[in-house]
Amino acid sequence: MRQFSLLNLLLLLSAASLVASKHATSAGWLKPSSPIHQLDESTQRAIFAVSGGAAKATPKKAKKSGGKAPAISNPDGASIPNEIFNLVKAIVGVGVLSLPAGIAAFADNKSAFLPAAIMIGVIGVLSGYGFAIIGKVCAYTGATSYREAWAESIGPKTSWIPAWSATLKTSLACLAFSMVLGDTFATLLKQPRTPTLIGVTCLVLLPLCLMKNLKSLAPFSLLGVMGMAYTALAMTVRWLDGSYAMTQGAEGMVASGNLVADVAENLRPKFGSVGGFESVLNPSSLILLCMLSTAYMAHFNAPKFYLELKDNTIPRFNTVVSWSFGISILLMGYITMTGFLTFGKSSQGFILSNYSVNDLWISGSRIAVAISLVFSYPLAFVGMRDGIVDLVNVPTEKRTNSFLNGLTVAMLTTLTALACVLTDVSFVLSFGGATLGNALTYLYPALMYAAINKKQGRKEDLAVLIAQASAVLGVVMGAIGANMALKMLKN
Repeated sequence: MRQFSLLNLLLLLSAASLVASKHATSAGWLKPSSPIHQLDESTQRAIFAVSGGAAKATPKKAKKSGGKAPAISNPDGASIPNEIFNLVKAIVGVGVLSLPAGIAAFADNKSAFLPAAIMIGVIGVLSGYGFAIIGKVCAYTGATSYREAWAESIGPKTSWIPAWSATLKTSLACLAFSMVLGDTFATLLKQPRTPTLIGVTCLVLLPLCLMKNLKSLAPFSLLGVMGMAYTALAMTVRWLDGSYAMTQGAEGMVASGNLVADVAENLRPKFGSVGGFESVLNPSSLILLCMLSTAYMAHFNAPKFYLELKDNTIPRFNTVVSWSFGISILLMGYITMTGFLTFGKSSQGFILSNYSVNDLWISGSRIAVAISLVFSYPLAFVGMRDGIVDLVNVPTEKRTNSFLNGLTVAMLTTLTALACVLTDVSFVLSFGGATLGNALTYLYPALMYAAINKKQGRKEDLAVLIAQASAVLGVVMGAIGANMALKMLKN
């Protein structure tokens, strides 16, 4: 009966996607494709948010200043509390459910969470600093996108570098989304992963990704927040009630919780002696660091958040960044803690995979995560697709419905094929964080800020030195982390 109900859920999602597409057509939304500046404002923001300014949006620019950040009056902008809520929503997503596996990559003792918590905090602070720097660059230059901030500070000839980085990073996000959807629906429907993922892609994702206007998806934006809040609650309940506990028996560890016997041997809690602060010296700890670079990734949104802030001065923007990243650090740390302290070394790349299919609390979480991803997937996908179309300079007259529809099918097919082959979400997130994530979070902001200081003839202050140090750290972490992620894939 439960399986039948979940199958009905999949069919309902499919029907909902078709209805949304049909409604878009009847409302006149499925018009011949156009560059981003010809789309409605809500679609511009959705694409701009995930493409990192790769597409050429044309919001009003601020006036440039010779040496001081200009005071930009934006009386109709968002309040500080609204900005904080939206930024936390943008940062804390499904990626946090892979972080317990990041700890498991280098330790198996519960004490390992202490150094891991410090790592979560340090990377969160550095990521927030990079986010604040991008806003400061926009304040000094009047830039309205990540790409434009690079062009105004370093030069327009190389602005394709951050644009491609952001677009490729979005591609990895879509790949991770597909993998999580495959795992989630396969567990809910108790069916093989590959055919389930193909079915979800064809019946649900494809109709949504073919939409040319994403305005109808706006009401679902809060589902991600609600889903993560419920997931944190469900994980806490199972951590505290001992449903997955293992105890030492005469012949080794035996199941003592009422649900742990339902999961496979390799998914059951496993703890050892490798923990404490000495475990951080293991190079594998860099896998967690690189995963965190992806988990905190919202930096291509920094110009948008700065421009939309009411009375957007640098101190007010820094307040938004401080509170947002502080809250995100606490939320990520807590969810990571509950996952790792429940399953330890057995923590999977998608932690919900560790839980029993008969666990009603976690089944509710899987459904919430699945629905959230289904309706947020098109936002990331359209940003990736239109970013690529813009970067390869496809002429406007060739961006027809048939062209974009064919490109959508081809790209979605490629992503789905990769998601069927790759099964470890933590690898995708750690490798993406080690390469593109570190560049967008640490390296590029530092380069832009240093270039602005040099152009304006200011001495290198402490902020520049900190930015340069974080850039060096990002490069080192990226090189070692990418190598460790590849080794993890081979194993």
